[in-house]
Amino acid sequence: MVVYAHPDDAEFGVSGTVATWAHAGVDVTYCMVTNGASGSQDEMMTRQRLRDIRRAEQEAAARILGVRRVVGLEFEDGYLEPTLEVRKAVARQVRIHRPDVIITMDPTMRFGGDRYVNHPDHIAVGEVVARSINPDASTRQMFPELWQEERLEPHKPKALFLMGFGSGDRFVDIGAVIEVKLAALRAHASQFGADEEGFITAFMAEEGKRLGVGYAESFRIIYLDR
Repeated sequence: MVVYAHPDDAEFGVSGTVATWAHAGVDVTYCMVTNGASGSQDEMMTRQRLRDIRRAEQEAAARILGVRRVVGLEFEDGYLEPTLEVRKAVARQVRIHRPDVIITMDPTMRFGGDRYVNHPDHIAVGEVVARSINPDASTRQMFPELWQEERLEPHKPKALFLMGFGSGDRFVDIGAVIEVKLAALRAHASQFGADEEGFITAFMAEEGKRLGVGYAESFRIIYLDR
Protein backbone atom coordinates (compact mmCIF):
# COMPACT_ATOMS: atom_id res chain seq x y z
CA MET A 1 0.00 0.00 0.00
CA VAL A 2 1.26 3.46 -0.93
CA VAL A 3 -0.12 6.22 1.31
CA TYR A 4 0.52 9.70 -0.04
CA ALA A 5 -0.86 13.21 0.03
CA HIS A 6 -1.62 14.41 -3.51
CA PRO A 7 -2.29 12.96 -6.96
CA ASP A 8 1.17 12.54 -8.57
CA ASP A 9 3.14 12.21 -5.28
CA ALA A 10 3.44 8.46 -5.73
CA GLU A 11 4.38 8.80 -9.39
CA PHE A 12 7.18 11.27 -8.63
CA GLY A 13 8.52 9.32 -5.68
CA VAL A 14 8.00 5.60 -6.08
CA SER A 15 6.23 4.67 -9.31
CA GLY A 16 9.28 2.83 -10.64
CA THR A 17 9.19 0.58 -7.59
CA VAL A 18 5.41 0.27 -7.85
CA ALA A 19 5.63 -0.73 -11.53
CA THR A 20 8.40 -3.25 -10.79
CA TRP A 21 6.40 -4.86 -8.02
CA ALA A 22 3.07 -4.76 -9.87
CA HIS A 23 4.61 -6.37 -12.96
CA ALA A 24 5.92 -9.13 -10.68
CA GLY A 25 2.38 -9.83 -9.46
CA VAL A 26 2.29 -7.77 -6.26
CA ASP A 27 -1.17 -6.43 -5.36
CA VAL A 28 -0.65 -2.66 -4.95
CA THR A 29 -3.19 -0.28 -3.40
CA TYR A 30 -2.94 3.49 -3.60
CA CYS A 31 -4.35 5.48 -0.67
CA MET A 32 -4.52 9.14 -1.70
CA VAL A 33 -5.24 11.22 1.38
CA THR A 34 -6.16 14.62 -0.13
CA ASN A 35 -8.23 15.61 -3.14
CA GLY A 36 -5.51 17.57 -4.96
CA ALA A 37 -7.77 20.61 -5.25
CA SER A 38 -5.10 23.26 -4.52
CA GLY A 39 -2.62 22.39 -7.27
CA SER A 40 -3.26 25.12 -9.84
CA GLN A 41 -2.38 28.76 -10.50
CA ASP A 42 -5.12 29.06 -13.17
CA GLU A 43 -7.43 31.93 -12.23
CA MET A 44 -10.32 30.23 -14.03
CA MET A 45 -9.90 26.91 -12.23
CA THR A 46 -12.20 25.87 -9.39
CA ARG A 47 -11.38 23.47 -6.58
CA GLN A 48 -14.20 21.13 -7.61
CA ARG A 49 -13.09 20.99 -11.23
CA LEU A 50 -9.44 20.49 -10.31
CA ARG A 51 -10.35 17.73 -7.86
CA ASP A 52 -12.15 15.86 -10.64
CA ILE A 53 -9.33 16.41 -13.14
CA ARG A 54 -6.65 15.20 -10.78
CA ARG A 55 -8.63 12.17 -9.65
CA ALA A 56 -9.01 11.11 -13.30
CA GLU A 57 -5.29 11.69 -13.87
CA GLN A 58 -4.45 9.54 -10.86
CA GLU A 59 -6.69 6.73 -12.04
CA ALA A 60 -5.01 6.83 -15.46
CA ALA A 61 -1.53 6.75 -13.94
CA ALA A 62 -2.48 3.83 -11.71
CA ARG A 63 -3.68 1.82 -14.72
CA ILE A 64 -0.36 2.43 -16.49
CA LEU A 65 1.56 1.16 -13.46
CA GLY A 66 -0.64 -1.86 -12.77
CA VAL A 67 -1.98 -0.58 -9.45
CA ARG A 68 -5.04 -2.62 -8.50
CA ARG A 69 -7.08 0.10 -6.75
CA VAL A 70 -7.01 3.78 -5.82
CA VAL A 71 -8.69 4.82 -2.57
CA GLY A 72 -9.31 8.55 -2.23
CA LEU A 73 -9.90 9.84 1.30
CA GLU A 74 -10.86 13.33 0.02
CA PHE A 75 -9.32 15.50 2.72
CA GLU A 76 -8.69 19.05 1.52
CA ASP A 77 -5.40 19.62 -0.29
CA GLY A 78 -3.22 22.09 1.58
CA TYR A 79 -5.15 21.91 4.84
CA LEU A 80 -4.06 18.50 6.07
CA GLU A 81 -3.13 17.95 9.72
CA PRO A 82 -2.49 14.63 11.55
CA THR A 83 -5.85 14.85 13.31
CA LEU A 84 -7.71 11.94 14.86
CA GLU A 85 -10.13 12.03 11.91
CA VAL A 86 -7.33 11.60 9.37
CA ARG A 87 -5.58 9.01 11.53
CA LYS A 88 -8.75 6.93 11.80
CA ALA A 89 -9.38 7.14 8.05
CA VAL A 90 -5.89 5.86 7.23
CA ALA A 91 -5.99 3.20 9.94
CA ARG A 92 -9.27 1.97 8.47
CA GLN A 93 -7.65 1.46 5.06
CA VAL A 94 -4.65 -0.32 6.58
CA ARG A 95 -7.02 -2.70 8.37
CA ILE A 96 -9.11 -3.24 5.24
CA HIS A 97 -6.24 -3.97 2.84
CA ARG A 98 -3.77 -5.45 5.38
CA PRO A 99 -0.58 -4.68 3.41
CA ASP A 100 2.73 -6.42 4.02
CA VAL A 101 4.50 -3.15 3.17
CA ILE A 102 3.45 0.49 3.44
CA ILE A 103 5.27 3.11 1.36
CA THR A 104 4.83 6.71 2.43
CA MET A 105 6.40 10.15 2.80
CA ASP A 106 9.18 10.70 5.34
CA PRO A 107 7.72 12.92 8.10
CA THR A 108 11.21 14.03 9.15
CA MET A 109 11.97 15.60 5.75
CA ARG A 110 11.50 19.37 5.97
CA PHE A 111 13.88 20.59 3.26
CA GLY A 112 15.31 19.13 0.07
CA GLY A 113 18.87 20.42 0.04
CA ASP A 114 18.91 24.18 -0.56
CA ARG A 115 16.17 24.16 -3.22
CA TYR A 116 12.98 22.76 -1.77
CA VAL A 117 10.71 23.26 1.24
CA ASN A 118 8.62 20.14 1.81
CA HIS A 119 4.85 20.49 1.56
CA PRO A 120 3.14 20.32 4.96
CA ASP A 121 0.65 17.75 3.59
CA HIS A 122 3.58 15.41 2.87
CA ILE A 123 4.82 15.76 6.43
CA ALA A 124 1.33 15.23 7.81
CA VAL A 125 0.79 12.05 5.79
CA GLY A 126 4.08 10.59 6.97
CA GLU A 127 3.17 11.39 10.55
CA VAL A 128 -0.28 9.84 10.19
CA VAL A 129 1.17 6.62 8.75
CA ALA A 130 3.68 6.38 11.59
CA ARG A 131 0.84 6.72 14.07
CA SER A 132 -1.16 4.15 12.11
CA ILE A 133 1.60 1.60 12.59
CA ASN A 134 1.84 2.44 16.27
CA PRO A 135 -0.87 2.53 17.58
CA ASP A 136 -3.82 3.28 15.29
CA ALA A 137 -4.05 0.26 12.97
CA SER A 138 -2.17 -2.24 15.12
CA THR A 139 -3.79 -1.83 18.53
CA ARG A 140 -7.20 -3.25 19.35
CA GLN A 141 -8.18 -0.60 21.86
CA MET A 142 -7.19 2.30 19.57
CA PHE A 143 -10.30 3.32 17.64
CA PRO A 144 -12.09 0.25 19.07
CA GLU A 145 -15.14 1.02 16.91
CA LEU A 146 -13.14 -0.14 13.89
CA TRP A 147 -13.28 -3.72 15.11
CA GLN A 148 -16.40 -3.54 17.30
CA GLU A 149 -18.64 -1.93 14.67
CA GLU A 150 -16.82 -2.37 11.34
CA ARG A 151 -15.25 -5.77 12.12
CA LEU A 152 -11.81 -4.56 11.02
CA GLU A 153 -9.21 -6.45 12.96
CA PRO A 154 -5.89 -4.77 13.90
CA HIS A 155 -3.05 -5.08 11.42
CA LYS A 156 0.64 -4.24 11.46
CA PRO A 157 2.69 -4.41 8.23
CA LYS A 158 6.03 -6.14 8.00
CA ALA A 159 7.91 -3.05 6.81
CA LEU A 160 7.61 0.68 6.31
CA PHE A 161 9.33 2.20 3.26
CA LEU A 162 9.94 5.95 3.51
CA MET A 163 10.48 7.74 0.20
CA GLY A 164 14.17 8.65 0.07
CA PHE A 165 14.42 11.51 -2.45
CA GLY A 166 18.18 11.28 -2.35
CA SER A 167 18.57 10.43 1.33
CA GLY A 168 17.55 6.76 1.33
CA ASP A 169 20.04 3.97 1.93
CA ARG A 170 18.10 1.16 0.25
CA PHE A 171 17.55 1.14 -3.50
CA VAL A 172 15.31 -0.35 -6.17
CA ASP A 173 16.72 -0.59 -9.71
CA ILE A 174 14.01 0.90 -11.97
CA GLY A 175 15.94 0.87 -15.24
CA ALA A 176 13.58 -1.67 -16.81
CA VAL A 177 10.51 0.47 -16.03
CA ILE A 178 11.77 4.05 -16.37
CA GLU A 179 9.57 4.61 -19.42
CA VAL A 180 6.57 3.26 -17.51
CA LYS A 181 7.31 5.72 -14.70
CA LEU A 182 7.51 8.60 -17.16
CA ALA A 183 4.28 7.52 -18.87
CA ALA A 184 2.52 7.48 -15.51
CA LEU A 185 3.85 10.96 -14.75
CA ARG A 186 2.65 12.24 -18.13
CA ALA A 187 -0.84 11.09 -17.17
CA HIS A 188 -0.80 13.99 -14.68
CA ALA A 189 -1.10 16.50 -17.51
CA SER A 190 -2.33 19.30 -15.23
CA GLN A 191 0.93 19.13 -13.24
CA PHE A 192 3.68 17.54 -15.33
CA GLY A 193 5.59 19.09 -18.24
CA ALA A 194 8.88 18.89 -20.11
CA ASP A 195 10.81 20.64 -17.34
CA GLU A 196 9.54 18.18 -14.74
CA GLU A 197 10.31 15.22 -17.00
CA GLY A 198 13.90 16.33 -17.44
CA PHE A 199 14.32 16.93 -13.75
CA ILE A 200 12.89 13.61 -12.61
CA THR A 201 14.87 11.64 -15.21
CA ALA A 202 18.10 13.31 -14.10
CA PHE A 203 17.24 12.73 -10.46
CA MET A 204 16.54 9.02 -10.99
CA ALA A 205 19.85 8.78 -12.85
CA GLU A 206 21.63 10.34 -9.85
CA GLU A 207 19.95 7.81 -7.59
CA GLY A 208 21.06 5.08 -9.99
CA LYS A 209 24.68 6.14 -9.69
CA ARG A 210 24.51 5.46 -5.96
CA LEU A 211 23.52 1.87 -6.74
CA GLY A 212 25.67 1.48 -9.83
CA VAL A 213 22.74 1.20 -12.27
CA GLY A 214 21.04 3.46 -14.78
CA TYR A 215 18.04 4.58 -12.73
CA ALA A 216 16.90 3.92 -9.18
CA GLU A 217 14.59 5.00 -6.36
CA SER A 218 15.77 5.09 -2.77
CA PHE A 219 14.12 4.40 0.57
CA ARG A 220 14.69 4.33 4.25
CA ILE A 221 13.24 1.00 5.43
CA ILE A 222 11.95 0.28 8.91
CA TYR A 223 11.43 -3.43 9.56
CA LEU A 224 8.44 -4.05 11.81
CA ASP A 225 8.39 -7.86 12.12
CA ARG A 226 11.79 -8.36 13.75
